[in-house]
Amino acid sequence: MGIKVKIAISIILIIVILTGLTISYFLFSDIESKETKEIRQNCNVEVERFMGRKIFIIRPKDENVSEKKILYFHGGSYIAEMSNNHWNFIEQLVLDTKMTIIIPDYPLAPKYTYKDVFKMVKPLYKEILEEVESNDLILMGDSAGGGLSLALAEEMAEENYELPEKTILISPWLDVSLENTQIKEVQKLDKELNKDTLKLAGIAYAGGEENLQNFLVSPIQGDISKLKNIVIFTGSNDILMPDMYKLQEKGKKENVEIKINEYQGAGHIWLITKKGDSNIIEKGYNDLLKEIEK
Repeated sequence: MGIKVKIAISIILIIVILTGLTISYFLFSDIESKETKEIRQNCNVEVERFMGRKIFIIRPKDENVSEKKILYFHGGSYIAEMSNNHWNFIEQLVLDTKMTIIIPDYPLAPKYTYKDVFKMVKPLYKEILEEVESNDLILMGDSAGGGLSLALAEEMAEENYELPEKTILISPWLDVSLENTQIKEVQKLDKELNKDTLKLAGIAYAGGEENLQNFLVSPIQGDISKLKNIVIFTGSNDILMPDMYKLQEKGKKENVEIKINEYQGAGHIWLITKKGDSNIIEKGYNDLLKEIEK
């Protein structure tokens, strides 16, 4: 056996071992989010436990605190915890709105599926409603967290619970199957997301391809007839964008207004990553503040 062959075999073995270790980490590890030092310095941060998971409650440090609260679900393809970009974004929102933001550290795939997530977030939502008037509650999320937010609203509407005053979705993942034919064209512009990679994460969250059409996984499949005040922020260079307009068309048939704010040249969750044109980032964020404070 030649030296080159031995080297090639060694490289392949190393890749297989590293891949196995990575898969094992995600399958068996309970990944949890951890707040940054910066947000603790600038905001009041409480960490509570709910059904074995963390709940972060972020408030402004001054006494001028709004009565309104935001229930926020972070993105990360259902497999990743909150990033530093998320914490920076949340800190900025708290300081600018003076609102309290509640962030559930929901269980992540592939160790867990949507069933585990909803076992946590449904009772949490009900508990929040016992403490917060629905007209003082905003439901909000980005990417996968945006999809989760809409699915939760649909589920609560189905069970005849009071709905939040407004639901704000940033680059939401509405259809985990990613079957929209327009995605192929937008993929040429999207520098953040890859359809094939993203779909693998979606299948893990769904617990198998047979569950991809379940509205709790792909909320575009759900009943939106009882929903209200849905606002979406999207960039033109986001492969998830076509499904947002598909949802809007569905809303028109159901007499449900779904407002879409699209920003040309912006990518996936640009409001959070701060990637791209600074003017578009600033405009998008200021528009977001206006929607929150309406």
